[in-house]
Amino acid sequence: MDDRLATRLTTTTEEFDEIIGLLSNPDVLADQKRYRVVTGRHSELKPVVDAYRRYLEADTESREALEMAAEDDDPEMVAYLNEIAESKRAELDGIEAELRRLLIPKDPNDDKDVIVEIRSAAGGEEAALWAGDLYRMYERFAERSRWSVDPIDVSLSDTGGLKEATFAVKGKGAYSRFKFEAGPHRVQRVPKTESQGRIHTSMATVAVLPEAEAVEVEINDNDLDIETFRSTGPGGQSVNTTDSAVRITHRPTGIVVSCQDEKSQLQNKTKALRVLRARLFQAQMAEQVGERASVRRSQVGTGDRSEKIRTYNFKENRVTDHRVGLTVHSLPQVLDGDLEVLHDALIADEAARALADG
Repeated sequence: MDDRLATRLTTTTEEFDEIIGLLSNPDVLADQKRYRVVTGRHSELKPVVDAYRRYLEADTESREALEMAAEDDDPEMVAYLNEIAESKRAELDGIEAELRRLLIPKDPNDDKDVIVEIRSAAGGEEAALWAGDLYRMYERFAERSRWSVDPIDVSLSDTGGLKEATFAVKGKGAYSRFKFEAGPHRVQRVPKTESQGRIHTSMATVAVLPEAEAVEVEINDNDLDIETFRSTGPGGQSVNTTDSAVRITHRPTGIVVSCQDEKSQLQNKTKALRVLRARLFQAQMAEQVGERASVRRSQVGTGDRSEKIRTYNFKENRVTDHRVGLTVHSLPQVLDGDLEVLHDALIADEAARALADG
């Protein structure tokens, strides 16, 4: 193990020992927000410290075996001790590789629920139909992952496609996977409305926001302009008859969110506040890492056909993720929510880059 890694592990162990002390501190126990932070950090560091202690134990056993072999005159015992030392050295290599993986910084939002926004972009009505296909793909993906989907605001196009849709996905680890879906998605296919069989290229954009809890983002009611209006589109008997839809404007940032999915004005307001909180949380994260541009804007780009994170080509039964150069010929399966092979490649690439930077 090189000195840099050893120093980092020593520092990590010292921090872990400090956290153990904090967990029994009455002041920490009385502060719910601080206690959650401390217990979260404890969960992050424990696997690293446990592995490092196994490394130190194996290293000690290897050294002791070599020392005993050097002092022993019995050839059989020397061979046995050297075999133990060699076995422990092999164990050390495996634990060191494990430690390097564990030290890759984890996205603190990975376990959060998510707010997903899909919008049709370049391509007119075909883009709206494509946005609807993406919505169904994510519903199936969430179902496969045993997560729940909660529609927040859905706006249909004239032919049944999606102008835009906002929905929540609830379940442990939702953000760790859905974050790889953020960006422009390009489709190449013959639209249903195309009479001459020509292939069209259309776009839909996806933004993915980690859902923030109330303790993470405080919203002052005095900063909000809340309007009500009549719902449009699907929604049952309340559509176009009651002012149940809600639009909220956050004056300090200019962020505007709306919700008309529920029949109750109160329910729509609650959902709209969830979206607002998620957007404010992401803006807060962007500010913390020194980014001036909105993270959400960087995710979706301009929606132009030349921008894409992934291409879905129906004629070739092909899905290509341009971030890792991976192509799979299983388009129907992907659209049915089977995103595992794409996500696994993206996760491996993220880990490799983090290791290289570390």
